[in-house]
Parts: sequence; C-alpha cells; structure tokens
Amino acid sequence: MQAKLQEQLAPADGEMILERLPERIRTTLIARAAEIEYPIEAVVEMAIASFLDTEALGFADCQPGRGQ
Repeated sequence: MQAKLQEQLAPADGEMILERLPERIRTTLIARAAEIEYPIEAVVEMAIASFLDTEALGFADCQPGRGQ
C-alpha cells in the first residue's frame, strides 16, 4: 500500500526538524514564526523550500533550480 504524500509538513515533523538544527537557526525560525504568526512547521517548510527554489512559498510550489 502506498503512503499518501503530504504537501505540507506535519506539526510533529516540523518540531523534529527544528530540534536537530543548530541553536542559532532554531531561535531565528521560532522568532520568525512568532513575528508572522505562522505555525513553526510552516516556517521550517518555507525556509527549506526557499533554499531549494527562491520563488517557492512551500513544498507544493518548489521546483529546485528554477529560482537560481
């Protein structure tokens, strides 16, 4: 049986990624989430997606190499 693909990070996945980041990056992402009033998993997703594709808002929009 195939697992259903998610287009967004689940809250638990966002927390798991956040826990493994260096303190400086973790603190910055948490501050940004508070500033824009977004869930932390959305901010983590946006950070990763924008690294891969500067024009992406999230994983659903991400096309690596397009924004370079």
